[in-house]
Amino acid sequence: MFHFSTNMQNKENYEPRGFQRPFATSSSVVAGPQRVPVKSRTETDKTAVTGPGREGIGSSSSLASKKITIDDFDIGRPLGKGKFGNVYLARVKKLQAIVALKVLFKSQMEKENVEHQLRREIEIQAHLKHPNILRFYNYFHDRKRVFLVLEYAPRGEMYKELQRCGRFDDQRTATYMEEISDALMYCHEKKVIHRDIKPENLLLGYRGELKIADFGWSVHAPSLRRHTLCGTLDYLPPEMIEGKSHNEKVDLWCIGVLCFECLAGRPPFETESHSETYKKITKVDLKFPRIISDGAQDLISKLLRYNPSDRLSLQSVIDHPWVRANSHRLLPPTYPSKKS
Repeated sequence: MFHFSTNMQNKENYEPRGFQRPFATSSSVVAGPQRVPVKSRTETDKTAVTGPGREGIGSSSSLASKKITIDDFDIGRPLGKGKFGNVYLARVKKLQAIVALKVLFKSQMEKENVEHQLRREIEIQAHLKHPNILRFYNYFHDRKRVFLVLEYAPRGEMYKELQRCGRFDDQRTATYMEEISDALMYCHEKKVIHRDIKPENLLLGYRGELKIADFGWSVHAPSLRRHTLCGTLDYLPPEMIEGKSHNEKVDLWCIGVLCFECLAGRPPFETESHSETYKKITKVDLKFPRIISDGAQDLISKLLRYNPSDRLSLQSVIDHPWVRANSHRLLPPTYPSKKS
């Protein structure tokens, strides 16, 4: 039933069908009125591998030379719970490295017919290595469970932090915008479209840096054009709502919504009904609260464009005057600037 491959092959044929999404590596959150999926889906440690210079648990590690089992790990406290299992803080015994161990029950995934979705998520994330993308180190399975060995993000989920703070200031939001734009440039270069950028799918690392953590709706599309309706209502771009084909520019729309939500504490098109939210999105009915600065409004309005080709490029987001004036990114980008 569970045959995994790490080859990036033929992702075009794996479409989500009634997928109940596995949880992120943090506790479940209570969503706002429109924080609903379109389809049915449901302490900082010195040795944390998210810190600079820590040894990773990659294919070149000593664990790769033998079959990995649960006995290779010391299991710590739970980090989150979901429909298919739990996420735990864990230590790799041999390396003394801290990781997040996601434990998924095969019987529950088979019942929901989502094995292909898990395979796709593994195949995509295993090939992505970027400081602002949560690392996927390895996986193994036994008769009843599948175990995913993931990077541990000590500062948890962005959505919880946003709920705690109410909103973020310009400096923090601009830093996140630079980080996520750099990470998505890397993804798009590899022909990977994320399609579900939102605070619930973003974790915060050792230095508070953003980590894209959930690739459950991502797709490897060599043509960079898709037709599937997926993602979360508040973040859906007009082309998806209207059933048109879409490409990597859906991610540009999503980071525009993300920027607005970080600064305002709510998504820009949120209403009390699905139909009204749909209408606001397709009309790009965008109204800024006074709390959002002119520079941020300029950036957001250039990303939230009805026509995908009119949306600001990711490099232009990084180069935007508001981002440049406010971003305090600590880690250097790994994706080379076009200017260089």
